[in-house]
Amino acid sequence: MTETVDSTRGAGLLPAELKKDFPLLQRTVRGGRPLVYLDSGATAQKPAAVLDAEREFYERHNAAVHRGAHLLAEEATDAFEGARATIATFVGAVPGEIVFTKNATEALNLVAYSMSNAAMAGPEAARFRLGPGDEIVVTEMEHHANLVPWQQLCLRTGATLRWFGLTDDGRLDLSNADELINERTRLVALTHQSNVLGTVTPVEEIAARAHAVGALVAVDAAQSVPHMPVDVTALGADFIAFSGHKMLGPTGVGVLWGRRELLEAMPPFITGGSMIEVVRMDATTFLPPPQRFEAGSPNVAQVVGLGAACDYLSELGMDRVHAHEEILLGYALERLGEIPGVRLVGPGTVESRGGAVSFTVDGIHPHDVGQVLDELGVEVRVGQHCAAPICRRYGIPATTRASLYVYNTLADVDALADGVRHAQKFFGTA
Repeated sequence: MTETVDSTRGAGLLPAELKKDFPLLQRTVRGGRPLVYLDSGATAQKPAAVLDAEREFYERHNAAVHRGAHLLAEEATDAFEGARATIATFVGAVPGEIVFTKNATEALNLVAYSMSNAAMAGPEAARFRLGPGDEIVVTEMEHHANLVPWQQLCLRTGATLRWFGLTDDGRLDLSNADELINERTRLVALTHQSNVLGTVTPVEEIAARAHAVGALVAVDAAQSVPHMPVDVTALGADFIAFSGHKMLGPTGVGVLWGRRELLEAMPPFITGGSMIEVVRMDATTFLPPPQRFEAGSPNVAQVVGLGAACDYLSELGMDRVHAHEEILLGYALERLGEIPGVRLVGPGTVESRGGAVSFTVDGIHPHDVGQVLDELGVEVRVGQHCAAPICRRYGIPATTRASLYVYNTLADVDALADGVRHAQKFFGTA
C-alpha cells in the first residue's frame, strides 16, 4: 500500500487505504459530502475485523461463560478468556490483573467504591480505608470520570480533595508537588493524556512521589492506551482504566488493570452471581480477582471484539500509530495556528502531547463552529468535553475539538482548517 506522506514531513503516516478497513468511513453525509471523522476522542470507528469478531461470536459460540458444561459454553469461555489474555498482552499485563467493566468510568468508580467498602472489610483492606484527615489528590485537567468519583468518595469518608493546577500553556503545574503529595495523601488520581488539552502527564514521576509517602495511584488512560504504546507495569501506577470504544473496540466494555496484590486485598464493588466462592444464608466468601469484580453475566461479545481491536492495533504497531498521529498533530497545530482569530487551547507543540486539538474562534461560539463544520461533512466535538474545570481555568465557555486517530490523513486536517475559515466567512469574522 502506498503512503500518503508530504515529502517535506518525512515518513511515518499510515497508508491512506487504511480507511477502507472501516465500513462507516465509506459513507457520505450532508448531500453527498465525504465523511471526515475527527471525533475519535469521544468514540472511535470500528474496523471490519472487530465487527466480524462480534458477529462470529454470536453466530457460532454464544453461550454463558464460566458456568456451562456443554460445547458452546466451553467455546464461549475460551473466547472470553482468550480475549482477556490478548488485552493483557497489549498493555504489558498478565490476564489475572485485567478486570472487565462497561467503560473506564465504571472502572474508576469500581476503585472508588471498593475503597468505600473497605470500611466494612477485614484487615487486608486497611490500606484502602479513608477518613477525616486523609487526602486525595487529582488534577485540574481531569475528565469528570476521574474527578467526580473521588469527590463523592471524599463526601462518603470525610477525606479532603486537593488538586494540581494548570500552567497557561496547558501543562500540569508541578511547582507545589511536594506540598500536595504528603504524608496525608492516600490516593493520587490523574489522567495519562488529557481529552481536551492533549497533554501527556508525567505519570511515572508523580507515581514515584506518591509511592514515597505510601499513597496509591489511579490513572485514567482512556486517551492514551488507544494512541501510544502503554506498558501498565512500567507506568508505575497501581490502577489503570481504559475504554474499548475509544480504541477501535465495541461500546459497553472497559478495563481496569490493577496490581495483583491490591486486587486480592480489595473488597468487591458489585456482588451477586459469578463472583462468589461459597454462599450460605448468613455469609458469603468471594472468588479471587478478576472474577471477584465481574459479577453477573459479562459482556462477552464486546470483550471478544475488544480482543480483536487489540490484535488490529498490534498488527499496525503502536509505535507506528503514535508516529502517525504525531505527524497529523503537528500539521493540525500548524494549519490551525496560521488562521487569524483561532486560539489553540493546550500545548502548542507535539512534545508530550496527544492528538486532541481543542480551539476557539474569535467571535464565533464553539457550537456554531461545529455546526458549520458538520454541514461540510467534518465531524468534530463541541462543548466542555466532560472537563468543565479546564474551560473555567482558561476563561472560555467551551471549545471545538478535533481528535485524530489511525484512519485520519493530512487531507482530513486540511478539511478541518478549510472548514474553520469557511465558518469565519459565514459569520463575517474573517
